[in-house]
Amino acid sequence: MKVHIIGLFPNLEGTEMANHSDRLVIWPGYFDLKTSRRAGRRVSKNRAVSNPTLDGLAFAARTAGIRKMKREEHTCHPSRPHAKEGRLWVSIQDALKATGSTSKEGILQSIGDAWNSQESETRAAEKAAKESGPKTGDKRGRSQRKSFKSGRGSKPSERRKRRK
Repeated sequence: MKVHIIGLFPNLEGTEMANHSDRLVIWPGYFDLKTSRRAGRRVSKNRAVSNPTLDGLAFAARTAGIRKMKREEHTCHPSRPHAKEGRLWVSIQDALKATGSTSKEGILQSIGDAWNSQESETRAAEKAAKESGPKTGDKRGRSQRKSFKSGRGSKPSERRKRRK
C-alpha cells in the first residue's frame, strides 16, 4: 500500500510499515565493520564483516536457521541514501524461533555470528590455498612464482669490471 506523505513534500510516496507488522527489516549496513555504532552498525565488531552485501546477509541468515525471508535489492537505508545496499525482510516468528532469541538485537547477533564465522572460514581457506602454491600442471601460476636470484655479474657495470 502506498501512502502519500502530507506536508512539505506532497508527491513523496513510501510504503507503510503497518502493512508489515509480522516482518522486520535487516540491512547489510548493520554488519559493516568499517562504520561506527553511531553511524549505524548494530552488532559488535567481532560479529561484523568487512564488506557486507545483500547476498552474504541472506546466506548468513539462512545459515543461522532463518527460512522465511524476502530480498529487496537496490533499496537504500533512510540514513544512507547514497548506498543502494538492499534490505532483507524476515518473518519475526520464524527468526525468533530459529535463533532462540527474544528481540531483534538477538536475531542480529546470531546472524552476525554466522556471517563472521563464514568469513573467517573463507579467509582461512584462501590462506591455505595461497600457502600451498600453484598446482603441478599450472604452468602460468608457476611462472609467476619464479624468483630470479641476482647472480654474480648480472648488472652491466659488474660485467665491465670483470672484463678488466
